[in-house]
Amino acid sequence: MGLLYNIFIYFYYFSIKAASFFNTKARKWVEGRKQLFERMFFNSNEDDKLIWFHYSSLGEFEQGRPVMESLKRDNPGHKLLVTFFSPSGFEVSKNYAYADYMFYLPLDTSGNAKKFLDIWNPDIAVFVKYEFWYNYINELNRRNIPLILISATFRKNHYFFRFYGSWFRKQLGKITYILVQNRESLKLLSKAGIRNVSLAGDTRFDRVYDISVKPQRFEDIESFVQASIIFIAGSTWLRDEQMLTGLINKNFKGIKYIIAPHVIDKKKIDGFTKKIKGKTVKLSDTDKSGFPEAQVLIIDRIGILSHVYQYASVAYIGGGFGKGIHNVLEAAVFGMPVIFGPNYKKFNEASELVKYGGAFPAANSNELSIITYKLLSDYRILKQTSACSKEYVHAKKGATEKTVSVINAMISPQKHLKVDNDSFIMN
Repeated sequence: MGLLYNIFIYFYYFSIKAASFFNTKARKWVEGRKQLFERMFFNSNEDDKLIWFHYSSLGEFEQGRPVMESLKRDNPGHKLLVTFFSPSGFEVSKNYAYADYMFYLPLDTSGNAKKFLDIWNPDIAVFVKYEFWYNYINELNRRNIPLILISATFRKNHYFFRFYGSWFRKQLGKITYILVQNRESLKLLSKAGIRNVSLAGDTRFDRVYDISVKPQRFEDIESFVQASIIFIAGSTWLRDEQMLTGLINKNFKGIKYIIAPHVIDKKKIDGFTKKIKGKTVKLSDTDKSGFPEAQVLIIDRIGILSHVYQYASVAYIGGGFGKGIHNVLEAAVFGMPVIFGPNYKKFNEASELVKYGGAFPAANSNELSIITYKLLSDYRILKQTSACSKEYVHAKKGATEKTVSVINAMISPQKHLKVDNDSFIMN
């Protein structure tokens, strides 16, 4: 199985390289890795004490931020090395103040893993959620460098638990410690014989709470909002936008719309806005004089959506007609009901919000309109559902403290960690 995995890695690389000729994201992926080891070597310092955090993309980075920042405060003698797999994470986060070093992760080959660790030699490595790069895992294990997987989540249909998954389960055993989000993940790993695991929760709850306490303000957006009721749609795809067009064109009195597409593409945005009957403006428009009269504002800027939710009363979260919905917590923490498409059940926080009464699935434009009208025409219902969302997020805080306790115990030799199946005990 290891041979097949390595063949797949090379196949993936050549596929990305071929795609780079016509795909901007793939091109950034390839260009970001040119002369990568040379740049790492000339920027590294062999005397550094390092904590290495690796992320797939921007969502995982936001998940890990509260952990990194707490560790930085607790361990002022250590520096942070941050790596990304995806350009969407690297490009937005490359000026992150807490990171001492930030690079793309070299392709997961045995040779690259050895070169990377020869250069950096971190004291500890932290991977977030779904990041399983098995050559890096193997090399970290071989060198006795602790690897912690945080905010991890597993489902019954994961390849780890299939009939062919024994090799992959063996690799999980090489991870020093796994901190999972929920009890289902804990039970699945325990049943598979993996004991280096315990329940910590999801650090995203802490991150979105931190944002809600002191969100960034935007004068341009506020000039659009005025005193209107705001319906916001975040991380939308084509199918989401088709539904939203029907809602917007019903022209409910007193409601304005903020739309943040998942992919910022001028041609696609222009195609979407042409179908809207009312006046539409984009955040990037240089002339802001028409913002107060516009019905729809398009957020054509990456990295600010989690703060923009503060202006809304109801949120729609995109992705529910594809592989799955995007982050519902960024909206819910501001105390508003959230709506999304039907493909949400594999996302624990979305399913729980539906049960709590703070979220509503919509399968088509008609259902979206009915739900929206119900929420915005009855203040009592809006207040009740908003409270459900906010209380749900607040009740789930605390994963960062548990996660940082475990990592600190491994960084500091004077601390020892004892683990049972459900909690942490620090001695």
